[in-house]
Amino acid sequence: MKKVVRTNKIPQLSVIAKDFDDFNYCDSFSVTLQTHGTIDNITTKIFQTPKWADALMGVRNAFFSLFGLDKGGYKKNINVADYYPTGSRAVYFTVINRSEKEIITTEHDKHLDFRISVLKNQQGKDTNVHLTTLVKYHGFLGRFYFSLIRPFHRAIIVSLLKRLMKDNKLVAQQSKKWKSSIIKK
Repeated sequence: MKKVVRTNKIPQLSVIAKDFDDFNYCDSFSVTLQTHGTIDNITTKIFQTPKWADALMGVRNAFFSLFGLDKGGYKKNINVADYYPTGSRAVYFTVINRSEKEIITTEHDKHLDFRISVLKNQQGKDTNVHLTTLVKYHGFLGRFYFSLIRPFHRAIIVSLLKRLMKDNKLVAQQSKKWKSSIIKK
């Protein structure tokens, strides 16, 4: 698979909906890579947002603060680690569940709650990486807010996964060059 695939259903192996079954929105996107990176490494790579997404978040924070919504701690209290235990922050978001194959993060606000799952499913040489989002609205304000940001959410998710594929391809190319230089010696 050389593209981002949108499934809009929770992957079978995921536990993201555990104790969060009355969500209002679900999307799930996946890519296939050739990597043996840990779920923590993959999560770190995915959550490193591009500058254009950071700029959009700044505009979002400024606009929605006019309506009394939390500006969010985006780009504050960032935690990048080799391992994300439950209760820690995986880059921006709080880890509420984890295994060798999945990290589930969450954030709560007065207008909505959301969960994000990064799921790794090894299939021989290939690794399927799923990025799933669940959102629970709190009243009209949550529904209104998310209806405005949903197109940007999707664009950012696709961008993050495309960058993950590109980075993975570069690592694979460098690895091949390194192996061929060893063989030549």
